[in-house]
Amino acid sequence: MIIGTPKEIKDSEQRVALTPVGAEVLAGAGHTVLIETGAGHGSGFTDDDYVAAGARIVPDAARAWSAEMVIKVKEPLPAEYGYFRRGQMLFTYLHLAAEPELTRALLDRGVTAVAYETVQPANGSLPLLTPMSEVAGRMAPQVAAHELTHMRGGRGKLLAGVPGVPPADIVILGAGTVGTHAAVIALGMGAAVTLFDINLDRLRWIDSALSGRLTTVAASAPAIARAVRTADVVIGAVLIPGARAPVLVTETMVRTMPRGAVIVDVAVDQGGCVETIHRTTHSDPTYVLHGVLHYGVANLPGAVPHTSTMALCNATLPYALRLANQGLGATVTDPALAAGVNTHRGTVTHPAVAAALGLIYTPLTAEAMRAGGLSAA
Repeated sequence: MIIGTPKEIKDSEQRVALTPVGAEVLAGAGHTVLIETGAGHGSGFTDDDYVAAGARIVPDAARAWSAEMVIKVKEPLPAEYGYFRRGQMLFTYLHLAAEPELTRALLDRGVTAVAYETVQPANGSLPLLTPMSEVAGRMAPQVAAHELTHMRGGRGKLLAGVPGVPPADIVILGAGTVGTHAAVIALGMGAAVTLFDINLDRLRWIDSALSGRLTTVAASAPAIARAVRTADVVIGAVLIPGARAPVLVTETMVRTMPRGAVIVDVAVDQGGCVETIHRTTHSDPTYVLHGVLHYGVANLPGAVPHTSTMALCNATLPYALRLANQGLGATVTDPALAAGVNTHRGTVTHPAVAAALGLIYTPLTAEAMRAGGLSAA
C-alpha cells in the first residue's frame, strides 16, 4: 500500500503522525511511505531521518495526500478537503461530532475515515486517545498556573500558595484519563483539587490511589454550580466517545465565578463541557468572558510535539500496520478497529457521530469490511 503523511497545517501544530521508526516499520513490511518535506521538523525529525528509515520525501501536501491511506494527527482543515477522494482511507483524530462540515466533505467524497478517538476494545478503553489525553491532562494545570498570573489577566494566585496563604482551588470535571492526570499534576503543584465524576467506583479508585489528597464529588448540576462559584480554575475533562461533550458548566455558572478565574476546557475538540467555551489557537489561546479567562486550544498536546509525537506513534503504529497490510478487511477480525470507522463510502458508520449530527447511521457490515479495498493511488 502507498501511505502518505502530510505536514500538519493547524495553527502551531508541530506533531507528525509517523516517526522515522514508524516509517521504517511500515516500509519494512513492504509499503511505500511518502512523507511531505518538513513534516517532522517540529517534532525533531529531519527529512534525512525519514529517508534513512526507508521513506520517500515528497515536495508538497498534494503528493502526500495522493496516497491510498493518509495518516495524520489532527482533523483535516477546509484547505485540505480538496485532497479527499473516493476509496481513500484516512487515519487520524477526527472528532466529527463537533465537525459537521468535515463530516459532509468526507461523505461527499466517499472517504473511509478511521478516527483514533473511537478505536475502542471490548474493555471500553480508548488506546489511541489515551496518550494524548495523558499529555493534555498533565499540561492543563501548567496552562492554568500560567494563565492565573496577574500579567495574563488572572487572579494573581500561586497554584501552591505559600505557608500562611492557601493554595488555589482547582475543580476538575471528569475522572477519566485527562481528569486523573490533571489531578495528579495539580496536586503535585500544591493546589487544592476537587474532582467530579458520575462514576462512583472511579472516584473510589482515585481517592485510594491518591491517598485521599483530593476531594471527590458525585457530579450533579447543583454540586458543580457550588464548586465553580469559588473555583480559581475549572478544567473540563469530559468525554463520551464519538459524541459531543455534555455541557456541565452553563453560562449562568460562569457568571458566578471569581473575576480572573481560569477555565481550561480540554473537551473543546468535542464541543466543550463549558457553555461559554469556543476553540482558540496556540497563537491566540485565551479570551475573557464575564471576567473569566477561557482557554480553548483544541490541540493542547501540540505544544510539546516531540513527546506527543512519540507517544502517539507508539499507540497508533500497530493499528496503522494492520490497516496497511489488510485494508479495511482488518476490521473484520478487530472489533476495536471497526469501532474506529466513522465514515465509509458516503455513509456514517459510528452511531454517536450520526446521533450528534442528526444523520443516518449505517452499520459497517462484514461484507462492507471485506469489500472495502482501497483504490490505487
